[in-house]
Formats: sequence, C-alpha cells, structure tokens
Amino acid sequence: QVQLVESGGGLVQAGGSLRLSCAAPVSIFSTMAWYRQAPGKQRELVASITRDGTTNYADSVKGRFTISRDNAKNTMNLQMNSLEPEDTAVYYCNAVNWRKQNYWGQGTQVTVSS
Repeated sequence: QVQLVESGGGLVQAGGSLRLSCAAPVSIFSTMAWYRQAPGKQRELVASITRDGTTNYADSVKGRFTISRDNAKNTMNLQMNSLEPEDTAVYYCNAVNWRKQNYWGQGTQVTVSS
C-alpha cells in the first residue's frame, strides 16, 4: 500500500516561511504535486513537478513557493516564503504513477496570521 505522509505545517506570521515535506516512494511517480484547500473553497493546485524536474506553479504563489523532489531521500518538498494570510489552507501531497493512479496524503494545516 503506497502512502504519502505530509509534515511541516503550522502557524506562522505573514511574511514568514514554512517548508512542507511529503514522504513517499518518489521514484515510482511520474508527477507529484501540492494542492491546498481553504475553508469553503475548492481544492486547488499549488505546484507540480515531473520526474524530469519540470515545475508548474499557480499564479498566486509564483516567486514565493518552490517545489522540489529528492529521489534518493524519497521526499517531495514545498518551500513557502513570504507567506500571506490567503495561503491559509490544508495542504495535500499528491502523486500520480505511470498507470495514472492517483494518491493523496492526509493533509497538513498551514495557518498564516496577519
């Protein structure tokens, strides 16, 4: 059973930084991503990264967030800088394997105070 386990969420003041990590068998996935869901809103894509390192970011986080994956350490990370109250949400790790099967982590709460 493949599991994705997020860590690194928490409470931070606006302008601060957090680093999220997703522990997973990274090498078996073609694409990995971070999604987030704020109260009363739909889940949205934050950033994604392919096996060859191609990245994609939501316009709202470009220049502030950086996604990375480490095949040797079996982790995917999201470095979040210059955090804003609007970034408050539950953040989910997502991964898709070569058979197009989708996997999700349990989520980690990020709260940014103003």
